[in-house]
Amino acid sequence: MALDAAIQSAVNSIPECVAGGYVDMSTGMLLGVQTVESHPQEVLDYVAAATADLFQGENVVTIENMFKKHRGLEVDDHHYFQEIVVFSDNLLHIFQRCNENTNHAVVWVCNKSVNVGMALTKSRMVIEDVEQAL
Repeated sequence: MALDAAIQSAVNSIPECVAGGYVDMSTGMLLGVQTVESHPQEVLDYVAAATADLFQGENVVTIENMFKKHRGLEVDDHHYFQEIVVFSDNLLHIFQRCNENTNHAVVWVCNKSVNVGMALTKSRMVIEDVEQAL
């Protein structure tokens, strides 16, 4: 219940936010979600899978490992990709890797008319509270 409340609070504080979700990328499960409209479970399941693909897909991991090798770093659990922003026809999707558990991510969906800078700033401000609620 605490996770759902934290997600709802974050949705309320991010401008023009219409949905938020918390994803465990190691299992592909959507652990919490709050939306202003109802969506079929199948759609929500694909959001979790797509989030995992964005951050942990084979090509992304290969690119991250190439960056590490080029910089003389050991290949470890550090990830270069922390945030991914996707613009669709009507929406802005913000995907953020969590700070404490890098196998977790949050997803925020805002109307496309949102001020992108404000949406990113507010989403960065609330991620810790959402992560701590789990």
